[in-house]
Amino acid sequence: MTTVNYSEVWDLDVLFPGGSGSAELRQHMDATPPKLAELEEQATQFATPASVQDSPKVLALLEKVKEAMVHIRQSSAFIGCLTAQNTEDKAALILQSESATASARIQSAIQKIQQKLTKTEESVWDELLESAELSEFAFFLNEWREEARQQLSEEEENLITALSMDGYHGWSDLYDMLVGEIKITMTIDGQEKVMSVGQANNLSAHSDAAVRKESYEKLEEAWTEKEDFFAKTLNSIAGFRLEVYKKRGWDSPLQEPLQMNRMKQETLDAMWGAISENKQPFVDYLNQKGKMLGGEGLHWYDVDAPITASTQQYSYQEGAEFILEHFGKFGPELTSFSEMAFEKGWIEAEDRPNKRPGGFCTGLPKTEESRIFMTYSGSMSNVATLAHELGHAFHSYALRPVHPLNRSYAMNVAETASTFAEMIVADAAVKNAASDEEKIALLEDKVQRSVAFFMNIHSRFLFETRFYEERKNGYVSAARLNELMDEAQKEGFGGGLASTHPHFWASKLHFYITYVPFYNFPYTFGYLFSLSIYAKALEEGTGFEEKYMALLRDTAIMSAEDLAMKHLGEDITQQAFWEKGIALCVKDAKELIELTSKERV
Repeated sequence: MTTVNYSEVWDLDVLFPGGSGSAELRQHMDATPPKLAELEEQATQFATPASVQDSPKVLALLEKVKEAMVHIRQSSAFIGCLTAQNTEDKAALILQSESATASARIQSAIQKIQQKLTKTEESVWDELLESAELSEFAFFLNEWREEARQQLSEEEENLITALSMDGYHGWSDLYDMLVGEIKITMTIDGQEKVMSVGQANNLSAHSDAAVRKESYEKLEEAWTEKEDFFAKTLNSIAGFRLEVYKKRGWDSPLQEPLQMNRMKQETLDAMWGAISENKQPFVDYLNQKGKMLGGEGLHWYDVDAPITASTQQYSYQEGAEFILEHFGKFGPELTSFSEMAFEKGWIEAEDRPNKRPGGFCTGLPKTEESRIFMTYSGSMSNVATLAHELGHAFHSYALRPVHPLNRSYAMNVAETASTFAEMIVADAAVKNAASDEEKIALLEDKVQRSVAFFMNIHSRFLFETRFYEERKNGYVSAARLNELMDEAQKEGFGGGLASTHPHFWASKLHFYITYVPFYNFPYTFGYLFSLSIYAKALEEGTGFEEKYMALLRDTAIMSAEDLAMKHLGEDITQQAFWEKGIALCVKDAKELIELTSKERV
């Protein structure tokens, strides 16, 4: 059997050769304004449907929307890859601004269509959605109509969209630039290295406590030095968002994120309620870890520290092979798809300077491909992250038979597919451990994810909700943001930390993403929701994959509550649903505490 050597650098040239200087990309983007002008003209001429006989006209307009969306998304995703792989690619940043303008124009055209659909009489509307032409689009058309009802006039919404390019999304772009310019100099193993924020963040899991502490302190210096810039950026994003909400008559900053995630407030409350009542085992784990590392408590910079003397490292090739082996025990579709992603160079994993921090998966709808971005340094956590992003890509793959306008799934269910894939790998790693020491290392990596979703994400959610309440009354200073973050982390981690990370609000990209407000709770939703799906997969074996793909295909045409009821038979507005998943995580935490207690004896 021949082993394929997988590249750690993605292949973007197959999409548009030449990067930010690509002639093909320029040609593609030059074709965008005419497409948009045609759509805008048709949206202007489009008349509110008067009878079911107008359904072919609505369908024709939707096809034009689809064509423009696919075209713009293809180039915007590619440009996002360019800016991520090299933060010093200035030409890509200019292209990103051009792409954002195109996105704003298509959004304005859609708003015009939404406003006209809103005026359709109820009886006519019902007949339209039952027609052969439009029945498959019923869910998102209803969603469009409801959104339009909650918004301002067409002219006002178009103005907001136009001003948001420089007055809203521009602040997010500025944050990326500020972070991209930060360089951290570290001496590791006698060698001086100049690192990006992403590379320095990876040192949080370094085996040397001195390296972890130094990288944290140097990053903290960088955040402190620019804290006023970051505070201005965050306040401007939140201020713009709140002013728009105020004009629309929305009282809660959670209205938009809940609407975007197609879930109810009761569901969110039930999830956090179940988590808050079951944090003690994870606090016990943090306390145990602090003792194992030789301290009286656990400091922030030691949260990701390995607790065994040695942690197994996986080359990129070994990590890929591990993922494929264990995906194979779930189902052939996930395995063959992931193998294709490795072989075709869809993944950017190389550990090098000037890459942006974090990881993501982006879809390229015109070519039906995905691209995965991360910085791989060899830990099992990196392997799990790689599996996580492959899960995102597989979700897009599962949706290929579905019309492009029915593929816009929300972030909470998007995190279900990714976390499910991550869980397959994490669970397999623990079960295959060759020794207690290795089992401890792998089990801890698994428990760390529960800590991240139940404690870290919760603290982010607490911080953001409180920040938005204060921002309603005026500018929130950097000093006050530090206080809010400190308070949120103490509560979110249940008092399990000896020291917090007050500048976390400045360091976390998620707070500065303008297209998705409250980029936090959907991760926890996806984690716990996927546990229920994973439990069913274990029961049914490889035969479950077909049902799993059916669930994924429904993610864009159902509310979260309806999706859970249809495919899992569960009411997720009740704490009982969430407690089932949490119980599995508590079991892992208790097993880890027991194993590490034996090690200490």
